[in-house]
Amino acid sequence: MKILVLSSYAPTLFYFREDMMKAMIDQGHEVIAAAPEPVNDWEEKFNERNIKYVSIKGIERTGTNPINDLKGFLSILSVIKKIKPDKIISYQAKTIIYGTLAAKITGVKGIYALMGGLGSVFRDTKKSIAKSILKAEYKIAFSLCNNVFFQNQDDSKTIIKEGLINKNKIVMINGSGVNLNNFEKQPLPKQPIFLFVGRIIKDKGVTEYLEAAEMVKSKYPNSRIQLVGYFDTNPTAIKKEVISDYVDRGIIEYLGATDDVRPYLKECSIYVLPSYHEGTPKSVLEAMATGRPIITTNAPGCKETVVEGVNGFLVPVKNSSKLAEKMIWMIENQDNIEKMGNKSLEICRDKFDVRKVNKTILSTMKL
Repeated sequence: MKILVLSSYAPTLFYFREDMMKAMIDQGHEVIAAAPEPVNDWEEKFNERNIKYVSIKGIERTGTNPINDLKGFLSILSVIKKIKPDKIISYQAKTIIYGTLAAKITGVKGIYALMGGLGSVFRDTKKSIAKSILKAEYKIAFSLCNNVFFQNQDDSKTIIKEGLINKNKIVMINGSGVNLNNFEKQPLPKQPIFLFVGRIIKDKGVTEYLEAAEMVKSKYPNSRIQLVGYFDTNPTAIKKEVISDYVDRGIIEYLGATDDVRPYLKECSIYVLPSYHEGTPKSVLEAMATGRPIITTNAPGCKETVVEGVNGFLVPVKNSSKLAEKMIWMIENQDNIEKMGNKSLEICRDKFDVRKVNKTILSTMKL
């Protein structure tokens, strides 16, 4: 069959969905990936994996311009008409909404969506026009899908409670999974080193990470607290000068952005993600696969990765004091780091192996 995988951002499509697309190809199917980024920037990377890449115009991941959204929808419509896929699976909000509608209009029989997380707009407790529109759009999109994949129970329950989906369409998967051949157990460094990897935005808990780092450094000045990630256009993006201030004061080490987190995971001891919400955080799964204990939040998606006190700790969302407390605990209880890291790897192998996740996806899509 011919499968179209649609996303509003090529980097996450490439790095998060690569194993899924490979699994489809291994079953003899043709896979075409589509995202807004230029063909010249991404065609070669996808081609190396026997995946064709096409660009869709107009889709802005964080934009709110309705004219651009209309252009994006028409571009997706044009791509689907040209490719004539047998099945389509969409990932991320705008491409789920416009991709499913375009697929239905063009007569695609197999229409699927993969929810990474509900996002900040949807989780805002205040009523807003943007939230109301998004809910209405999701309701239409989900009604057109054969099935919708969810990565955590909190998100699926919220969508059901809001009356946006027939619960029989929901299929649960354990995040994006992690490739245990690419991410292997690594020896721990002698000194505890904390690491955060992700977009530098408030919703990822970067503000709390910075504040906690300052508290930790005030008690243990020689502690090492690292940050890896790129600056984003998201409405909650943190400015470069904020990060520079913490670097200049010796609170954190900013190591830049990367396409390969493995060298950074190898050099760290404890992985920290104080995110406000996730589908299931892939960066945490990758850290678990390398045998690292986890400190993350008791938030949707994040809490799926930690057994409290066994492979790490869960802290309240937006609570830098509790985060600092658990980071300090790791410094003061270094004998537990390896044991907790081994538990992370056990949980990862049992629950988050990408082969198990992909088996569910392909089986549901009848591939």
